[in-house]
Amino acid sequence: MTSDTSLLERRKVLGTAYRLFYEEPVHLVRGEGVWLEDNDGKKYLDMYNNVPVVGHANPVVVQAMTKQASILNTHTRYLHENVVAYAEQLLALFPSELNRAVFTCTGSEANDLALRIAHEVTGRRGVIVTQNAYHGVTSELADMSPSLRPVAEHVEVVPAPTCLSGTPAEIAASFAAHVDEAAQRLAAKGFPVCALMVDTVFASDGLYIPSQGVLAAAAQAVRKHGGLFIADEVQGGFARVGGNWWAFQQDDVIPDMVTLGKPMGNGHPIGAVVVREQWLHDFGLRCRYFNTFGGNTVSAAVGLAVLQELHTLNATEHVQEVGDYLGQQLHALVSEHEEVQAVRGGGLYWSIALQDNKLHTASELAVLLVNGLRQEGILVGTCGQSNQALKIRPPLVFCKEHVAHFMEVLQQQLQGVKA
Repeated sequence: MTSDTSLLERRKVLGTAYRLFYEEPVHLVRGEGVWLEDNDGKKYLDMYNNVPVVGHANPVVVQAMTKQASILNTHTRYLHENVVAYAEQLLALFPSELNRAVFTCTGSEANDLALRIAHEVTGRRGVIVTQNAYHGVTSELADMSPSLRPVAEHVEVVPAPTCLSGTPAEIAASFAAHVDEAAQRLAAKGFPVCALMVDTVFASDGLYIPSQGVLAAAAQAVRKHGGLFIADEVQGGFARVGGNWWAFQQDDVIPDMVTLGKPMGNGHPIGAVVVREQWLHDFGLRCRYFNTFGGNTVSAAVGLAVLQELHTLNATEHVQEVGDYLGQQLHALVSEHEEVQAVRGGGLYWSIALQDNKLHTASELAVLLVNGLRQEGILVGTCGQSNQALKIRPPLVFCKEHVAHFMEVLQQQLQGVKA
């Protein structure tokens, strides 16, 4: 088997834009459920990967993919039962107002298409996003992802709810006021707002779950200026926050468009825009959209299998139950460790916001903890504007039995960073 040293040397062919996790990179060779295994046979509890929602190498999904691939794989310009059935079953999980689906290959493509629709139907270009947002890798999306680079002239940035203080109602009102002011700034620059795009769990900004009125207030604010509300559910969708299928359902709000990606195919590339019929109809009158592999027959078969597995898991209730149990353990850390500033989250998506101790800054602590956990066989990530928070988002097949193991190792690492 290829050694890590040799593989790292050969990896230069990929260029400098690629990044690896951890000071000692992990060389993974297989996965099953919530577990990953490296080339030395060491197992890791996966507390990071939200893409394989129904578990790594899920046999039902793999069988559906291989079976359809052995029969037919074509684009959506031909009739096929899989594609229509998947659209029907996916839309059945949404409010009735969101009644049309357009398939893509990735979440980035979905967000890019949602912006195209918004531009066309409003005749405007201005966009509002949060201060550390990440919405995708296309040129258009990089221009409105401040976590990647400075935003374009037609984009305005607002503070995320994680940076606001007060009661939940005060935070919602403050966030809406910032959206209102951003829309006014865009109009003054000659770029009237066409859309507010929000990651419905504010993942890159440090996590804000539950929304507690923030999403509904923001949607109302942007609509007052003639803009649309686009809910980016690539991170928060498919029961990730528990209780509901979609994170926007935390609030009494129905978006104009919802974008989906990564978890749809459990690792197979598929994304979608779920949209109100009126907007898609208006868009279709002005231009057409075609994506060769978006919604192909194999992707649709995989998507159907993922939905089947989520229903079998009873995902909305399972995630709520396990997430509540995990959350109780995590919240206790605030009073136990001075390094833990706050715990935010819900379902199976959590962040542990850190603060400086006598030896390290919060960002340094995050690096120490992430790498320490990796050495002990647990994989987590970071989030927040300074990467000062731990990010926890395991596959949804994560169970209560895994919580005790994770918490034991996390407690040991938190004790270690005091020394």
